[in-house]
Amino acid sequence: MGMSAGSAGRSSVKAEPNVIPMIDIMLVLLIIFMIVTPLIAAGFKATMPKGKNLDSRPEGENEIILGVDAGGQYFLNGKGPVDPGVLEEQLKAMYAARTEDKIVYFKADNQLKYAKVQEAVETARRSGVRVMAAITEPTKSGLFQTDDKKEKK
Repeated sequence: MGMSAGSAGRSSVKAEPNVIPMIDIMLVLLIIFMIVTPLIAAGFKATMPKGKNLDSRPEGENEIILGVDAGGQYFLNGKGPVDPGVLEEQLKAMYAARTEDKIVYFKADNQLKYAKVQEAVETARRSGVRVMAAITEPTKSGLFQTDDKKEKK
């Protein structure tokens, strides 16, 4: 139990709990919560990616481009704004005629909330889209020169 048989007539029974390991664990948990709590309060910010070494090519005539501006309005092939209910029906009609190429090119504003991006993705999926490709902007410091830089030179 807690007795030692080797000491001459002394019995050493420990009646107090050892709280040192418990204090260590509580301090570690306190530090973890102090670090994690501000991160949770700040939230997660998702941004559209910036491309590097992109091929400069205009969109083709058979490609369907779904765009969302900073106000959350939808644009289909550069025309719009389009009502979300009508957008889904238009996309369904476009993809019903296609048998193999069910790709939509998605273009969103940089400051758009992620919930609006997710809503656009779900609308496209319900409409029959199988692949979504993001249209990105090239980074200004990469090897790829945009048309703006070529014109300035």
